[in-house]
Amino acid sequence: MTETYQNPVPHLWFDKEAKEAAEFYASIFPHSGISNVTTIHDTPSGDCDVVSFELWGQKFMSISAGPYFTFNPSMSFMVNFDPSREKAAVEKINDVWDKLSDGGTVLMPMDKYPFSEKYGWVQDKFGLSWQLILTDPNGEERPPILPSLMFTGEQYGKAEEAVQFYLSVFKNSKEGLIARYPQGMEPDQEGTVMFSDFMLENQWFTAMDSAQDHGFSFNEAVSFMVYCDTQEEVDYYWDKLSAVPEAEQCGWVKDKYGVSWQVVPRKMDELMSNGTTAQIDRVNKAFLKMKKINLAELEEAYKG
Repeated sequence: MTETYQNPVPHLWFDKEAKEAAEFYASIFPHSGISNVTTIHDTPSGDCDVVSFELWGQKFMSISAGPYFTFNPSMSFMVNFDPSREKAAVEKINDVWDKLSDGGTVLMPMDKYPFSEKYGWVQDKFGLSWQLILTDPNGEERPPILPSLMFTGEQYGKAEEAVQFYLSVFKNSKEGLIARYPQGMEPDQEGTVMFSDFMLENQWFTAMDSAQDHGFSFNEAVSFMVYCDTQEEVDYYWDKLSAVPEAEQCGWVKDKYGVSWQVVPRKMDELMSNGTTAQIDRVNKAFLKMKKINLAELEEAYKG
């Protein structure tokens, strides 16, 4: 990770393709690249590649850890092409759309919609979903890429409540825009969230409700890494976010809306990036036995 701390960081779970996918995405978006690849040995999924990469200024982590979770459109990434900031924004959105669509599935065709001159939603060849939008240059400026949460099924109608919950948990947070469904948009109920955005620490998100019969909801394929400076911070976020005890493992928690988070000491990133193979293996063995991460025990393992 680079020094300008983004927090939380989206984390993508692949079967075997974490490195291949990161290279593919980095080839598509501007100002992008892979910053680190580490192989963790002897995990329950065997040897796993852990990849840190950046797309258009947005940091990501990913892992190849077996066929346990599958991406679905309840978690997608909204990509803003702003004509006031990007020369040739229309050409760029078309180019990125063509590359992401190749081998993928179009969920909403690239077209003109009431909310944008140009918008499309696509699931790429790895299964990850992207919403590309030509944004209004007069609107409030947002980062190019934002994780987007769609509340479906049992979670339908809870987008606004969830946003307020996240704003209460993260200390440096703020509300952005909110647009509600009007009458006549059945099955969506009037007043539920058609679009909203919000910032946690220095990461912008979007959230919406959708009453369509999607047949999918949040899972661990996309989670969010909450980097903590101290054990007290780890304890705080763990207590606030964990609502499903059986999901607690290796720093992972699941909140009451089904969204997965990884509560990790920032120091762990340093240990895994800078250690020798033997040190990384010792840290990993200690880490795999933990539910909530104990920073002091990891540092002891590192020292040997």
